[in-house]
Formats: sequence, structure tokens, C-alpha cells
Amino acid sequence: MEIQQLDVHDDAATRAFHDVEQAVARHDRPHAVTRTYDALLNAWRNPSAYRRYLPLVAVLDGEVVGSADLGLSLQDNTHLADLEISVLPAHRRRGVGRALHEEATRLRTAEGRTSACGEVYAVPGVDSPGLAFATGLGYRSVHVEDHLLLPLPATPPAVDPDGYEIVTWRDRCPDEHVDAYCEMRTRMNHDVPVGELDLEPVDMTVERLRVGEERTGRSYSSVVAAARRRDDGVFGGYSLTYLGHGTDDAIQDDTLVMPEHRGRHLGAALKAATLRIVLAEHPERVVIHTWTDPENHAMYRTNTAFGYRAVERMHEVQVTD
Repeated sequence: MEIQQLDVHDDAATRAFHDVEQAVARHDRPHAVTRTYDALLNAWRNPSAYRRYLPLVAVLDGEVVGSADLGLSLQDNTHLADLEISVLPAHRRRGVGRALHEEATRLRTAEGRTSACGEVYAVPGVDSPGLAFATGLGYRSVHVEDHLLLPLPATPPAVDPDGYEIVTWRDRCPDEHVDAYCEMRTRMNHDVPVGELDLEPVDMTVERLRVGEERTGRSYSSVVAAARRRDDGVFGGYSLTYLGHGTDDAIQDDTLVMPEHRGRHLGAALKAATLRIVLAEHPERVVIHTWTDPENHAMYRTNTAFGYRAVERMHEVQVTD
């Protein structure tokens, strides 16, 4: 077996990497949300000032049997590396994953990264190969979230955001809202629960937002709803949903209500607004996914009121040298 650093411009190699990633997700997790091949290529082949990728493959008798996706943030959290390892089920317990991890560790250490983190999932009632592999390598579960899904079509609950109007947009935030949106995105980054994960929150600048919108827009459409107070025009929260190109699902991502605006059911109103747009403009979508910290009781109640149900638990795992 040979561990090779993948050439992201090699079509055959990138396709083999993606095939392994897809096969492992389908085998281990019936409700996995996976990236399309085009999304992978868009991330890897369009260099960013904010992120760098060092993908690896394990090759046995000419076949790619495992992959490792090593990601490095370039302008923040420069002590940290993201790592996701996949090994085909038929080739597990033969040292493939460990060999990929050893090479990924060598690379991240050479880059000055003293910590690595990743996501592994546990399906209720089923042993999690990812969690067992990570803990066997010394990783600790430092934060958990439940992965919830809502079959579509669904009926959004009726919510009256008394005193607020709901402003919506697609893909690119209008210039007149961008400062307020960046302020809310920054607050989200600071407020989102991360448990013991050694991660510094990132402030969202207009430049960073615009780069992210442009890059993400190559592979995903997005819908944003924001709540604006009628009497003074101050924004009190937002909700963001992504729709992958070439897929039939949707991802309910951030939902934030600013502290001084809480207690007015704005979170539910914002989620309902984005869901109505998804239903009206993307009728081909059959399910919407979201992730919630089980200790975030208010958001969990909101999600279950919509009809979301938990299908697996995500563990953020981390190891530090």
C-alpha cells in the first residue's frame, strides 16, 4: 500500500477520491449529507486566500481504498488543521486509516499545526466506526450536535414576528444590508456552541463575506431571511439555508437572534421564511437537514415544532500534540 498526496488537477485521482468518500458515507450513514463532485473540484481547484487543502489517498494494487482530506485555515486558527479520513469497508482494520493519519499528521506538523479536529457520526443503535477509529488514535469528543432532518414538502408553522419585517435575499447580500449582516454573522461565530473545541471565533468582514459568497455560489444556492425591527430598522437576526447544485436536499445552516431581540419567536419566523422560499422555488427538494446542540433547548424546541427528527449524532473530535 502507498500513501500519495493527490494532485487536485488529476481528474482520475480526484474522481477516485470522491468515489471513496461517497461509498463510505453511504455505507455508514443512511442520512449522510455529502458534497457533489463539482463541489469538491470547486473547492480544490480555485485557490483561496482563506483556506488550503492537502488531500491524500491510499492506493493498494492500483486501487484507491482510502482518502484523507486535510484542510488548513490560512488567516485564523493557524494552530489547527481539519481532517476527515475515509476507508472503504472491505479494507478496514488493515492499517489503511492509520497510515493515512500518520501521513496527514506529518504534513500538518510540517505546517506548524499543533492540533487536528474532525467530525464523526454515530447512528443510534449502531456502532460508529468513525468514532471508534478516532478515539483509538487519541482523539477526544469535545462537542456534539444532533443531525436532524425534515422531509419535504412540509408546512411551516404560522409565526407572527410582531414589530419586525422579514427581509429575504438569494445568494448575495444586498449592499445596503451587508454591514448589518456581517455584524450578525460575527455574532453567530462567537455565540455558536463549540464545547471544548480549541477554535477561535472568526469575525466576518465584508471582504470575507463576498469571497465566501462567490466561492460557495459555484456549488450551492443560498436563501437568507433577516428580521428588521420596523420602528428603527435595526436587524435582530437571520437564517441561512443552502441548496446544493445537482442534489435534492437542502441544508438549514445558521439561525441567529441577536441577544436584545430574543424572546419574540424570531428564530421560528426566520426558519419559516426560508422554508417557504425553498418550497416555492425548489420543489425538487425532498428533505432539509440541520444540526443542533442538544443542550440548546430553545433551538431544539423550535426545530421539533417544525417536524425535524434526530437521525444521528455528530461528534467533533480533536487531538493536540
